[in-house]
Order: sequence, then structure tokens, then C-alpha cells
Amino acid sequence: MTKPIHSEVDVSDVYRSFSELVGALAHEIRNPLSTIRLNMELLAEDFQEPVNPRERRAIAKIELVRQECDRLQKLLGDFLDFARQESLDLEPGNLNTEMSDLLEFFSPEAKRSNVEIVRYLDPALPAVRLDHKTFRSAVLNLLLNAVQAMHEGGQLVVRTRLSGMGVVLELIDTGPGMDEETLARAFRAFYTTKQGGSGLGLPTTRKVIEAHGGSIDIQSAPGRGTKVAIWLPVPPRLLTPIVA
Repeated sequence: MTKPIHSEVDVSDVYRSFSELVGALAHEIRNPLSTIRLNMELLAEDFQEPVNPRERRAIAKIELVRQECDRLQKLLGDFLDFARQESLDLEPGNLNTEMSDLLEFFSPEAKRSNVEIVRYLDPALPAVRLDHKTFRSAVLNLLLNAVQAMHEGGQLVVRTRLSGMGVVLELIDTGPGMDEETLARAFRAFYTTKQGGSGLGLPTTRKVIEAHGGSIDIQSAPGRGTKVAIWLPVPPRLLTPIVA
């Protein structure tokens, strides 16, 4: 009896097809969303100066629809970022330089939130291979999470150090911390404790870090803040330290 032929499924091809389908669907949803929001803005112009309770109710409903459109647009953007299969452009780089540039950009946001950023950057780190755009986006999401967790302000420690055959970036905040249940679900897609959050920020960040060949870990406890540690490998030929 002739054995049936089983064709091997290329996981990357399946994922690529899925990403293309998701992207096409998201764009199909975005177009009518944009049309709805535009028409809400035009309709709001007719009620710029409401003169009676009926018109005031109408403008309130229009604003609610506009807010929901904005929320769905953001959710679609986050979902596309999560589903997208990106080919990383990895180049040798200095993690300290990367973080110094990012913190310079982020410092106004920290100041507005009354958060002090403390840096402990090891001056003799070896080079690592980074895709600058995606790595910065991933770390920026972590910085925003830390600052938003410290509602009354606080301190955010940013530290780099050697660890085995790699380097570690640590972000340590003085926020309220997370309980065991929240911590266990932190990387689960669509799980969020933030009002209006998509729950895709941390899963997307982990995906980016793992695409760099690295790993990410979170330690937290109620009342003790949160520490996020990112480990990145150092290729053997890049082990010579690059002084920042």
C-alpha cells in the first residue's frame, strides 16, 4: 500500500500569511473608522454652540463616538505591531549610547510625571547587535509603563551591566508593584490593568527582544516596585568592550 505523502508545513510561511491577512483586515477596518470619525468631526461643527439640552446631548454623543474611534484606531495599531513579522536589521551598537539617546528623548515625559531617572551605565560594555528602531520602541514602551505606574511620582533606575555572554538592561521603578496573578499574566496578549490599554504592549516587547536573541524577565511585588531585566547576547567577535 502506498503511504500518503505528508507535506511539511513551513511555520514561517503560515505566520507570514497570517500576518498579511491580519494586516489586510486591519486596513479594511481602519478605512471606515476614519470615515466615521471624519463625519463625527463635521457633525460636531454643527453643534459648536449648543443652545438647548437636546443639542448638548447630541454633542456629548458625538464626542463619545469620536473617542471610541480613536480607541479602536490605537487598538488596531497595537495589534498590527504585535502580528507583524519584521525582518530585523541587526547592527553592532553600544547599549549605553542607545539608552542615553532614548532617555534624553524620554526625560520631558519623566519630568512631567515627577519621576527622577537615575542612571548606572557600565562604561565598559561590549557591543551588541541591535535593530535600533524596534529596540527603541520596545524599551520606550517599558519606560512609559514604569512612569505611568508611579502615579505620585518616584524614581526610575536604569542600569546596564555584563552578564555571562551577554549584557543586561535593568529598569527598576518605585511604583506600587504587581501581585502574583497580575505578574503571571503580564505577557499574555490582551491582558491589561490600564484603563484604555490594549494589552499588547508587553507581548510585543517580548517578541522584539526575543527576535534579538535575548530574553526579558519581570520581578515585582506589591509595595516593592517592579524590575524589568532585558538580556541580550554578545556575539563572540564583539566581546571587546566599546567605551561609551
